[in-house]
Amino acid sequence: MFRGISAVNLDTKGRMAMPTRYRDDLQDQDQYQGKLVVTIDTESPCLLLYPLHEWEVIEKKLQNLPSFDPAARRIQRLLIGHATEIELDGNGRILLPPLLREYAGLDKKIMLVGQGKKFEIWSEERWQHEREVWLAAEANGDVPLPDEIKSLAL
Repeated sequence: MFRGISAVNLDTKGRMAMPTRYRDDLQDQDQYQGKLVVTIDTESPCLLLYPLHEWEVIEKKLQNLPSFDPAARRIQRLLIGHATEIELDGNGRILLPPLLREYAGLDKKIMLVGQGKKFEIWSEERWQHEREVWLAAEANGDVPLPDEIKSLAL
C-alpha cells in the first residue's frame, strides 16, 4: 500500500529517486521485482506510476473495452498508448520518459503522491495549485460528496 506525499527532485536526465520507504517493497523479488509502468492521467496533468502487476490488471480491463466505442478507444489510446515499462536501477531511481515528463510539466521539483496501489507524479507547482483549488472547492461546498464518503467516520 502506497500512501503519503514526498517532495522529490528530478535530475537533468529525467531520473527520480524513489523515497527509501518504498524502495524495499518495490525491489522485492517475490512481489514487484523493481518493474513499474508509468502512463498519463487523462483527467489531470500528472503521471500515474504502477507496479507492473497492478498495471497488468488495469491494462487487461482496458483491452476488454469495446473497440468500436469512441470513448473506450480514446481511453485505450491514451492510457495504453502512453504506458511505458520502467525499472528501478541499482540506486533506487527510475527514468521518466521525456514525452511523459513534458505532458505532466515535470521539471526539477516534483511531488510523489501515494494512492494505494499506485503513485501520482506531479510538478510541485501544479500540485500546490490543484491542492488549493480542491481545498477551496471543498470549503465552499462546490463539490458534493458521494453518499459513500458521507458515511465514513474519520
